[in-house]
Amino acid sequence: MTTKIKKDETLIVVALEDELNKNNLVGWRVIYTGIGKVNALISLGRAIRKKRPSKIINFGTAGSSKSGLSGLHEVTLFKQRDMDVRPLGFKLGETPLDAINDINLNRPGLSCATGDSFVDSSQDIDADLFDMESYAIAKLCVIENIDFSCFKYVSDNADEDASKDWKRNVSSGSSVFKELLDSLDG
Repeated sequence: MTTKIKKDETLIVVALEDELNKNNLVGWRVIYTGIGKVNALISLGRAIRKKRPSKIINFGTAGSSKSGLSGLHEVTLFKQRDMDVRPLGFKLGETPLDAINDINLNRPGLSCATGDSFVDSSQDIDADLFDMESYAIAKLCVIENIDFSCFKYVSDNADEDASKDWKRNVSSGSSVFKELLDSLDG
């Protein structure tokens, strides 16, 4: 994402204040959704009704089971990792009778699988990152025809040490994300 954006037309969506302190983002509209897909959709829906943005940027932490993956990354492919109706003949992540499943922004970036559980072990779905909100936010943006970007900071290795590592690194990506926003400010 290299195009300039306008602060007053952009909404920054973050699960927790620990991930990004909005006081450090003067002029940006920031909402905190709380953890999980349901909380993300409720909070984002309210924010859109209050003042519809032309662009939404999701920022937050994510675990990765990919060796050596660290830092801030743009996510451009979103999967729903806890939709599991394989016994009915659907693949993991596929919602029955829904035209929108995996969401691809069709530009270079990583994949992220979203679910309402903290990942601390291997998963059955192939993805670079694991989080708890981005798929839901991406899907709402597709449905509402709102330009969407997503950036995740790798906080842990999605393994048995993930909870300890996440607690230690939850705030580590905020300064890198702020630098990115400063470079995009049009």
